[in-house]
Amino acid sequence: MTEIWLAAIAILAGFVGLILSADRFVNGSAAMANNFGIPKIIIGLTIVAFGTSAPEIVVSISAALKGSGELAVGNSLGSNLANVGLVLGITALISPLPIQRHILTQETPILLFVTAVAGYCLHDGKLTISDGLLLLGSLVPVLTIMVIGKQGHSLTEDDDIPSLSTQKAALHFVFGLVLLIASAETLVWGAKEVATAFGVSPLIIGLTVIAVGTSLPELAASVMSALKGHHDIALGNIIGSNIFNLLVVLAVPALIDQTELGAEVFLRDYAAMAGITVFLALAIVVDYALRNGQETAPTASASTNNAIIHGRLGKRIGVLLLLAYVGYYLLLF
Repeated sequence: MTEIWLAAIAILAGFVGLILSADRFVNGSAAMANNFGIPKIIIGLTIVAFGTSAPEIVVSISAALKGSGELAVGNSLGSNLANVGLVLGITALISPLPIQRHILTQETPILLFVTAVAGYCLHDGKLTISDGLLLLGSLVPVLTIMVIGKQGHSLTEDDDIPSLSTQKAALHFVFGLVLLIASAETLVWGAKEVATAFGVSPLIIGLTVIAVGTSLPELAASVMSALKGHHDIALGNIIGSNIFNLLVVLAVPALIDQTELGAEVFLRDYAAMAGITVFLALAIVVDYALRNGQETAPTASASTNNAIIHGRLGKRIGVLLLLAYVGYYLLLF
């Protein structure tokens, strides 16, 4: 019984550590890159975007090194489900999410493409080194397309790169990285102990406890931004995070060690993740089609970002996303 309590405390401590360390790590990395003269738009699309998936990536590495590849796969698929069903669902209920032109023409098609690539890698019930190389190798052209598409766009207020001296940025980077790794190790140990004690598979733990936990930073940030009215980039951030989750987090267990998966991973978990992703894409396209030709003048934030807002994902979509997410959990248990 004592070991269960220790494992539960480890899981909680791991989550707290991941949330605290991710910010430090990203701020330090972004500030150093900025001090070395790397264009802000490149930093925003790489380091800052990577930061939203940093907890999932480090947890995935730790799990794979401990022989828990299924936990890492569950973390990737479950985080994408949580990001769309839970984070976007709740945020849309609080305040409509603006749909900017680049969301329709760039991020959404890329997310659908990446989702299809992930499905190809998972359909045979295993993740091999070649699958990992395919996923990780797709990151370069995807980032290239996104960078080219964003040329001429300035960052919004929410994307500002922190102004830190190189020495202070390096301290943030090192401290954040060390805490990230330690927190991930603690979290994975606790999760494995709980899974063993209750006879639950690491896959289920990854799909539920860890997936929701590593999505808490996105949920907190999106909800607070919506409450304050600063939610112009919430949708884009979630889509970007999901792209990184599939191309990097899912690639990790494949590159470290071939991971054998049960048939339910593709038929149930991947299918649910792909289904809610396609639903989100359809909602974006349909909303654009219904509102096309009726768009209002660009807001100050939109014009700053050179992106016309064509529509909004409102409460109805938020309710449907949450219902789909709850429905998946009912199926899972």
